[in-house]
Amino acid sequence: MLLASALETELTAPNGTRWTQPLGLFIDNEFVTIPGEGDITTVNPYTEEDICSVSAAGPAGVDRAVAAARRALSDPSWKQLSGTERGHLMTRLAALVEDNLDTLAAIETLDNGKPLSVSRSWDVPHFSEVLRYYAGFADKNPGQVVDVGPSKMAYTLKQPVGVCAQIIPWNYPLAMAAWKLGPALCCGNTVVLKLAEQTPLSMLYVARLIREAGFPPGVVNVINGSGAVAGAALASHDDVNKVAFTGSTATGKQVMRMAAGNLKAITLETGGKSPLVVFDDADMDQAVRWAHEGVMANQGQVCTATSRLLVQDGVYDDFVARFKAYTARTSVLGDPFDEATYQGPQVSDAQRRRVQSYIASARDSGVAVFQPEAGAVPWRGFFVPPTVFADVDASSSVFREEIFGPCATVSRFGSEEEALAVCNASRYGLAGAVFTRDLARAHRMARDMEAGMVWVNSSNDSDVRVPFGGVKESGLGRELGEEGLRGYYNVKAVHVNLTG
Repeated sequence: MLLASALETELTAPNGTRWTQPLGLFIDNEFVTIPGEGDITTVNPYTEEDICSVSAAGPAGVDRAVAAARRALSDPSWKQLSGTERGHLMTRLAALVEDNLDTLAAIETLDNGKPLSVSRSWDVPHFSEVLRYYAGFADKNPGQVVDVGPSKMAYTLKQPVGVCAQIIPWNYPLAMAAWKLGPALCCGNTVVLKLAEQTPLSMLYVARLIREAGFPPGVVNVINGSGAVAGAALASHDDVNKVAFTGSTATGKQVMRMAAGNLKAITLETGGKSPLVVFDDADMDQAVRWAHEGVMANQGQVCTATSRLLVQDGVYDDFVARFKAYTARTSVLGDPFDEATYQGPQVSDAQRRRVQSYIASARDSGVAVFQPEAGAVPWRGFFVPPTVFADVDASSSVFREEIFGPCATVSRFGSEEEALAVCNASRYGLAGAVFTRDLARAHRMARDMEAGMVWVNSSNDSDVRVPFGGVKESGLGRELGEEGLRGYYNVKAVHVNLTG
């Protein structure tokens, strides 16, 4: 095992922010490495240069992290804490994250490629927002007494599920970690958090803050590693009680199969190809603005991206013209540390090539492809220009499949019934959006769309207090809101005989 001093390095972001970056696996409140299990190199998506290498977990590292979480689950330092005391720890962590806003925003942008303005204004503050929200629930999640008559008493206890394996994606490293850590810690569970191999740096820095906040050893363990090795070892581990996963539908299915070995509890938030429906009576400026945000934000790397734009015949041509003009004007590509940048690079070269393959395939099949001037694309970095596919047939791959890039497909429809049928003709069911001034129509569409979330006259709006999740092949269970707690406690019934 390497000494702690060998498991950190000094880094400097392009904006001058400097910090000491942890590089090891965070297990039992210490940064460690496991001999023979290698490391992972993380790359700056803008410069295409290596940032640093972090320790990777293989089966032995996963075993060690799970064992630490199992010990902590029954250790009095955690098990005997009241909900109020757990809430205090979570609040302290939220405050420490806020104190380190500038550093964490720089790390997130350097490692992920998203604009610094977004990391500062949303990603880092949202982590603290979620932790504070669930800290408030930590002493307000009681069982209940059930009136069963005078001869006995019955009551329920809400108890932690146990050791939770939490596997997060690369598109929102801090936010997705918070969505999982918040309810798990609120309910008294212990955690092994597996980071995406493309973006390990921000949550490794937060791991140091977890220790500083006073969490007992083993309560939160943070490991790096490939999905095929570390993720698979966690999902199939017999000493893990629950798996929470956010990522692709294909990987989610694999996780579900592996978790079945000991019937682990499971929460899945997987892929999407969400529709956005624009009716003739919509406020066109509003629809264009939100449609752009709904598919182009975060470089299009959003599971809930409303990338299937369905526009009614009467306004189709006007909408497409406005949408193209708005995209060309708004989607400024460039250095993510530049305040003028709206769209940074894709997270990796592999992701860039995946998106480019869809664009090439669409061109080859005769789909009308619009992109702003090629000269606007930076000469370096994993960039894909914002792309609009017009007059797309609903049977085409770019219309049906999740691209996970800055690509919008636009198709026309005639009636409300036709729009609804196209919306629901998908294996996905994560989200949907409707633009109309007719409130009765809006409520009908919201009711009948096969989706876990529907936005009326907006897109990709979220709130920590409101449940998030999908139906069909977009996942199982919910995150955020009070519903987000349900996957992290078991209900035990107690019967007390009051007679002879």
